[in-house]
Amino acid sequence: MMAEDLEKIIQSITQGDQGSVLKQLENYNTERLAEALLWFIRTRLQPGVLSVCLRTLRILSRDRQALSPFITDSAILTLAGLGGIKTQLLSHHGFDHHDEETESGGEKVHGIASDPVSNMNFHLHRCEEHSAAPQVSSTPPQCMSEDIMKQERTNSIHGVLARGKRDAREEDEEERSEWCDDGEVWRKEAMKTLCNVIYNSQRAQERASALRLLSGLSEKLKDGIRSMSPPSGRFYELRLLFLLTALRPELRRQLQQERGVCMLTGSLEQCLDVQWADVYEVVGWDAVSPPLCKEVSQRVIETLKVLFNVTYSSHTQQPDEEEAALYRRLAAVLRHCLLLPCQGEELTEELQGQTVNVLSALPLQCLDVLLTVRLSEGSRESGGVNMDCVHSLLLFMERRLDRGYKLKERLTPVLNLLTESCRAHRETRRYLRQQILPPLRDVALRPEQGDTVRNKLVRLMTHVDTELKHCAAELLFVLCKENVGRFVKYTGYGNAAGLLAARGLLSGRSSTPQTQYSSDSDSDTEEYRLARDKINLVTGRVEEPQPDPMEGMSEEEKEAEAVRLVAMFNRLSRDKIIQPISVMPDGRLAPLCGSMRNSTLEEEEEEEEEEEQEADYEEVD
Repeated sequence: MMAEDLEKIIQSITQGDQGSVLKQLENYNTERLAEALLWFIRTRLQPGVLSVCLRTLRILSRDRQALSPFITDSAILTLAGLGGIKTQLLSHHGFDHHDEETESGGEKVHGIASDPVSNMNFHLHRCEEHSAAPQVSSTPPQCMSEDIMKQERTNSIHGVLARGKRDAREEDEEERSEWCDDGEVWRKEAMKTLCNVIYNSQRAQERASALRLLSGLSEKLKDGIRSMSPPSGRFYELRLLFLLTALRPELRRQLQQERGVCMLTGSLEQCLDVQWADVYEVVGWDAVSPPLCKEVSQRVIETLKVLFNVTYSSHTQQPDEEEAALYRRLAAVLRHCLLLPCQGEELTEELQGQTVNVLSALPLQCLDVLLTVRLSEGSRESGGVNMDCVHSLLLFMERRLDRGYKLKERLTPVLNLLTESCRAHRETRRYLRQQILPPLRDVALRPEQGDTVRNKLVRLMTHVDTELKHCAAELLFVLCKENVGRFVKYTGYGNAAGLLAARGLLSGRSSTPQTQYSSDSDSDTEEYRLARDKINLVTGRVEEPQPDPMEGMSEEEKEAEAVRLVAMFNRLSRDKIIQPISVMPDGRLAPLCGSMRNSTLEEEEEEEEEEEQEADYEEVD
């Protein structure tokens, strides 16, 4: 605490500002306690005492206003070392202890700056001597929300990090169920604290990048994979890796360059105990096997989130032969993830959502392994191709359509994935068309009315979010093989107008499709053929006959009414309230202009002149 901060507290006291005094004293006490504990954990402590100290630091690290003691290089390196992360700075005692004093703005506790490396070695030695783990009641840290990404394809990471959502892991049950030693307990507490600090402080993020924490963390994960030891304590390592790659763009690139995709794929395989039936085919889940337990599910989900951070732009690149083989192996594991049940619907939904995010980021040509799995009893198929994965994606999309909230973030990835898969694979398109666009029978309802998948997707075509409605329309357009007539038939011209205008197809003429589709025809049902001539193309249904508004009017009255309407539109256009447009020969929209508009304006001006002349005559008389 610097002198100026003490002056502020004294000033608040003299002014009688109780609220300010309370806040500043709480921050002062918190920071002093954190500084003392950060010094204390560098001394020779019993493992049980160390665990309690780290638990207290973890709780203090949630307060964004009192992070000064945590964001020094020495504090970050100490927490990283206690969490089992080795860095070059720690290995060579290379960090400056004076950093604690200058950056935190406070004085050294008791004037002591002990060596964290030797003390951490002492803690490890003492941990072996004391194997009984104390009973710990841990509160989950406020780290990260599961919704990192909005599925936009830009040059930055997708999505935002929502503040205040707590980690859903029930650590009390976990620690009671595992025979973990004291070392595992305080290693977890150190990692939780470090996660909180990195998440809550931009300064800590910058220093973590400069101190090369990512390299040490990657090596720790690689060591765990090579040792084939049970990955029980790996969740917070993955959580920290997720935070670093989500918040620091240069660390995403670094992890990708250091073969992070290969490492994370290996981590997935180890967590799921993957068995290979073929080069790119994982042995499927047995129906008699228990669902994926909560702890494993959460590690897999965290790994998938890191994978998305690293691969989110891979779909825009052309992979070489080695990269393509790696992505195909990853896609095979992701297919396995998509079909796995978890303990509870919420976990299953989360696992599938993160799997879809990663699949949508991978190069499309590497997703052929999703369909090359051999057929088995009970498999869904189309043209002799296994459709289990596609059907699972379809069910996942339906569930998210029914949720009705955060539609853009939750639906855009799966809509894009299904659209591109339909373009690339004929069997996928045929199967999804049978499920989403079966032959029309009931033409009494509008396309957006009802509870079928088609109805729900058509409703999205008029959503206020431009990207979401475009994704929904694009999927239906591809299912119609980019045929305008067929598209209008299933959606109605009014719903289809947005996509057709964007593509310059409002004139009704189809452009050359981007993909060469098969020649299968769109067969009509008997019900549709009988009602086809009565269907209103704009609404997409059979409309009740409406009375003629011009009935009973003479030709002169009709002409006068038409002129009056044109004059009203001209006034609205002239005042820039509306801008009339028309469909040009190329099918695109353009402002309405030309002789018709000019003539109507001239007629309006002539009428105004005649009215003025009549008024003048009346004054003369």
